[in-house]
Amino acid sequence: MFKPIELFIGLRYTRAKRRNHFISFISLLSMLGIAVGVTALITVLSVMNGFEKELRERILGVASHMTITSYDGELSQWQELDQQLKSYPQIIGTAPYINGEGMLTHSRHVEGAMIRGVLPSREDEVSEVSSKMLAGSLNDLKAGKFGIVLGIELATALRVTLGDKIAIVTPQANVTPVGIMPRMKRFTVVGIFKVGMYEFDHGLAILHINDAAKLLKMQDRVSGLRLKLDEMFEAPQFNRALSEELPAHYFVSDWTYRHANFFRAVQTEKLVMFVILLLIVAVAAFNIVSTLVMVVTDKESDIAILRTLGASPSSIMGIFMVQGILIGLVGTALGILGGVSLALNVETLVPALERLLGIEFLAADVYYISKLPSDLNWNDVYLIGTLSFLLSIIATLYPAWRASRTQPAEALRYE
Repeated sequence: MFKPIELFIGLRYTRAKRRNHFISFISLLSMLGIAVGVTALITVLSVMNGFEKELRERILGVASHMTITSYDGELSQWQELDQQLKSYPQIIGTAPYINGEGMLTHSRHVEGAMIRGVLPSREDEVSEVSSKMLAGSLNDLKAGKFGIVLGIELATALRVTLGDKIAIVTPQANVTPVGIMPRMKRFTVVGIFKVGMYEFDHGLAILHINDAAKLLKMQDRVSGLRLKLDEMFEAPQFNRALSEELPAHYFVSDWTYRHANFFRAVQTEKLVMFVILLLIVAVAAFNIVSTLVMVVTDKESDIAILRTLGASPSSIMGIFMVQGILIGLVGTALGILGGVSLALNVETLVPALERLLGIEFLAADVYYISKLPSDLNWNDVYLIGTLSFLLSIIATLYPAWRASRTQPAEALRYE
């Protein structure tokens, strides 16, 4: 369809000064609308990718990529399994853990929390808690000393700081001459951490694994092993492979399984935002329809002359498609340039805008993520650019087809 003559005439029409300046204005608006829509779409998706990445890193800073336990929740000979797992090149770290639940009390304050027993010397292999310490150190947990490390929100709720004593009450009961009594043990706060996720900052208390075993009556057993992989996104595939190789009584889970609802919600939100913002691009692209319809009406006599000189309907259609495609191409290119530039610099531009306006968009005392993160995904850029250009092409079809149906005799009747 696009022969040199069609391309030449189409570009000439695009460059020419039209008698109707309103048509030029609508063309400019269509181009700017596409550019703004593409810019907004790339920027918003990059920011949402940034939030997703930030939350994922914070979750996996405390949780593990994978866990292995048994269906009864206990592993008795975990050292053998630990040695077996070291033969897998995908696994770069392992650590045993004990999980339990309890009530933490201090003075008149009571809070429920998840109790996790860890080996401080190996915890760095599977988590980043030691790098998130606000006070104290994870290495201050010593076997038999009954120390405890709390999340910042949990410590605040209990009104405790380093050196304070708290009591833990567990569901495991003691049988005494006066009846069944709840099991209780006093611990000393030796550290406080902050990972930026309320789920962990308010609901997690960390003990030495030996102290946790005594508290929860686990003897030499553990709840399971936590694994860190070299590629966390390969966790689902490695999970399936490892589940097939290990004996049937082992239960293997990965981070995508444990936090499936959260990440599914994030993906749904991204999809909805993508569709909503793509509608902005679609509206701008379909402004091309009104632009080209007016151009066709304005150029009816020219079309009639071209048809009289032997131009085919497909040639006429190609001439007017060139104009619409050029508007879509320029608008999409400007949008990609603006979107990529904004997405790459949003972490710099937002603080500058906050200083200029004297306001704080994400207050640190309200939001756990106080900075606007951005993670530009080039696949998103390619997809957005392609869809925007395709919408522009689709928008040119009807006006161009209408131009090709112009009858020379009708158009030149009153000339």
